[in-house]
Amino acid sequence: MNCIIIDDEAMARAIVRQLCSKIPDLDVIEEFDNAISAIKFLNQQTIDVIFLDIHMPGFSGVDFVQTLKDPPKIVLTTSDTDFAIAAYEYESIVDYLVKPITQERFEKCIDKISSLPAHKPMQTVAPGKEKEEGEDLYINIDRRLIKLKLNEILVIEAKGDYIDVKTEKEDYRVHTTLKKIKEKLPERLFLQIHRSYIINFTKIIDIEDNSVLIAKNVVPISRSNRPELMRRLNLL
Repeated sequence: MNCIIIDDEAMARAIVRQLCSKIPDLDVIEEFDNAISAIKFLNQQTIDVIFLDIHMPGFSGVDFVQTLKDPPKIVLTTSDTDFAIAAYEYESIVDYLVKPITQERFEKCIDKISSLPAHKPMQTVAPGKEKEEGEDLYINIDRRLIKLKLNEILVIEAKGDYIDVKTEKEDYRVHTTLKKIKEKLPERLFLQIHRSYIINFTKIIDIEDNSVLIAKNVVPISRSNRPELMRRLNLL
């Protein structure tokens, strides 16, 4: 089995690597001190097991799990015993190791993983089978129907009973809700990253802390929506 280790503490990573070295046929391919770097790696590589710390600054282990579209088996490594029950709400989490981890407990974990079915990468949709979607959206303003090109929409912001649609050329205020317009937008282009904002994520210029920059618009990212945004990005 191939595995990676994700933990912001160098000593913790070294301990897990040492535990792994005593298990035949368990190979540590890479280790990471943050979840974002691991996401980039997983976009290019397929592995069998992730040993993952829960509490990491900026992007926690839980955020990481929620980000993965097709996760392999995940083993949480943590000093926090209070998260054990909640951890098993995620199908991909197969075990929970409390630090300090003993070799005996680690071996039981590996035995459990070995007894589970092997991970099969998700099949992608065959070319030509994608859902057909229009390239235009019509909005009603002062009894006029205005056609907008979907790929020119940058940001949509909720404003009470209205929404502000910001495009590359002009901004429009429409009497509708964010929920209603979201139903009309293709997921391949748009993502809600905050209760008040939907963005065209192909137009992102920069991501810093808890906000994204699209053209001249700085848009906040809510904690609950951040994992999905990171999953959708094509990280290098």
